[in-house]
Amino acid sequence: MRVQLGDHRIWLAFLSGFGVMAFVVRDIGHTSPGDLATVHGRDPELATRSGCATCHGGGERSMAASCLECHAEVAHDIGQGEGLHGTLEGEVRMQCALCHSEHHGPDFTIVNERSFAIAGVEDPDAFPHELVGFAMAGKHLELACADCHPNAYVPILPEGQRRFIAEEQNCATCHDDPHEGGMLRGCAECHAQEAFDMFDGFVHDERFPLTGSHDGLTCQECHTDDGAHAIEVLGMSKNVEWRACADCHESPHASSFVDGIAQLVEATSEASCAACHDVAHETFGLRDIDVTPEQHATTGFPLDLPHDRAACEDCHSAPDDTFEARFPGRGADDCRSCHDDPHAGQFDDAPFAAAGCIACHDRHTFDPHTYTAQDHALAALPLEGSHADAECNACHLAALGGARVFHGTGSNCEDCHADAHKGFFGRSQAGLPPVPNGDCARCHTATSFHDLPLEGFDHSFWTGFDLNGAHGQNDCESCHGRSAQPDEAGRTFGWSTELFGRVEGCASCHADPHEGVFDREGVPVQLDGPDQEPQTGCERCHVETSFRTFPHDFDHGVWTGFALDGAHGDVSCAACHPPLVGSAAVPGERTSARALGQSCADCHASPHAGQFRIEGQTDCSRCHQSTDSFSELAFDHDEDSRFPLDAAHAALSCTACHKPYAVTDELEIVRYKPLGTACIDCHGMTEGQLRERGRRKR
Repeated sequence: MRVQLGDHRIWLAFLSGFGVMAFVVRDIGHTSPGDLATVHGRDPELATRSGCATCHGGGERSMAASCLECHAEVAHDIGQGEGLHGTLEGEVRMQCALCHSEHHGPDFTIVNERSFAIAGVEDPDAFPHELVGFAMAGKHLELACADCHPNAYVPILPEGQRRFIAEEQNCATCHDDPHEGGMLRGCAECHAQEAFDMFDGFVHDERFPLTGSHDGLTCQECHTDDGAHAIEVLGMSKNVEWRACADCHESPHASSFVDGIAQLVEATSEASCAACHDVAHETFGLRDIDVTPEQHATTGFPLDLPHDRAACEDCHSAPDDTFEARFPGRGADDCRSCHDDPHAGQFDDAPFAAAGCIACHDRHTFDPHTYTAQDHALAALPLEGSHADAECNACHLAALGGARVFHGTGSNCEDCHADAHKGFFGRSQAGLPPVPNGDCARCHTATSFHDLPLEGFDHSFWTGFDLNGAHGQNDCESCHGRSAQPDEAGRTFGWSTELFGRVEGCASCHADPHEGVFDREGVPVQLDGPDQEPQTGCERCHVETSFRTFPHDFDHGVWTGFALDGAHGDVSCAACHPPLVGSAAVPGERTSARALGQSCADCHASPHAGQFRIEGQTDCSRCHQSTDSFSELAFDHDEDSRFPLDAAHAALSCTACHKPYAVTDELEIVRYKPLGTACIDCHGMTEGQLRERGRRKR
């Protein structure tokens, strides 16, 4: 059984191998995937086995190149980007077999619905002819494909014929020519595809568009049959001379204006109308005629400033008026022909009447005027200083009627400017001789109110306050501080009363650093000054030169109640009143410190550590009555202590009994009290000493 099974497998393997070899031999003898279509199969060169390379190429030659070698018209369209093949995408364009497959037998139609679908045409019967350069319209849309392409639906294309390509697009190919070759223009240049009696195909180009009033006219209205512009006459030439407006319409303009426009646009006078009038206008009288400034200048009236901003209707009346009423021919300098007089006749007299508005205004613009400072110098007020920069309207205000006043405007300062001094100087200048341009000019110049001739300003005369000493050296702002914002008169220079109130002596402006000490009861209220003039207040001690300068000696005892006797008279003021420095010094206030007090202990340290304090106070004068030296004592030991000095003790020096007992802050403190008054408190005693002495005596 095993031998038979093995023999069966051997035979099976042998038969399988033989079958494979037979299949290979058969495949080698049959290489074509299928029979060619009839249109290719009838070509003897393609029908043989060697014809494969003719279509499929080989080596460096592609299959598309092989196809285009036979189909030259397709190659032309692809190369020029024309026709259906020329409009395909780049990848599809060069893959012929993608749309036109082969080897499906002799009855296969190579151009089919699948071919059109791949090319982007879903319905061949609705083929968009604009892709091939022939837009279908009108009657042509009613035709079937076979009406123009007889082979459109033929399954097998006859030899030597084409299905769609190479059809003529000339009208005469299908239609008879009624003009018998007399027209040099193509049919479509005049006729539409709807019908031959419709001339929508002819469009006037940009040289003469049929718009506006020309729109709707029939051809015969302008091209009469017997005229020089008949259609048959014009059709014989490709270079038609287009008519100018003047060939049909009369011009109301002056010949000088027409010639000027013609020269400007470099055209003939007959053709110059188009420079302003567009054929789209329905009438020559429309408002929206686009006239350029250069064109308007040919009228003798250039549209310079400010006329360049004016609309036509601002100067020219409604279109329904006559031409003469709309365009009267005004002069460029005749301002009053259009503009009202804003000056209410102030300049109707000589010398302005003859020159007119341009005597003060530029012919191109009313603002700014041309009236110069030199012209104004002939008036009552020459324009000097700040007046040269002032606006005319600042001085020439509008009157009740609305016109600004020029004639009769005042020339004094107070005519235009408010009195910033509120009449303060009125009493001082009463009786003074007049000056040009008013009283303000006595101190102020025309340059600026802040520009004052200070060296010539008599402060004493005008204000009643002499600027002597330090007052003459200070800036004006010291007493007249400037404000950040000007008041209604434009003044920023402050009033002294705003800082100090009514000035009545030094205390009005200066704070009293003595805090009323020298105004207390008992001090002199008045002293005789120079020339025996009475002096009160601060003037009793100070002068205007400096608070540190005194006109006479300072009696310390009278003014302070502390006489500078003895050693006090030899020390400097700074010894008791040291200068204030650093944060202690306040500008404008006192510069020396106050004295610590009038008692000895206020200034001098006590070496006695409170031994002589009675009820919390120490009276140094009980012992130290001399103001020359503390070492001069007025101390009576018998009267001022509990221990009268007998003969033995009186001979002793003070240090014999009063010895140092402590040192505090490097100050040696001597013991004065309390001390014992018994002998033993000072001399001491040894224990048992008196007994021994008593026994020896016995």
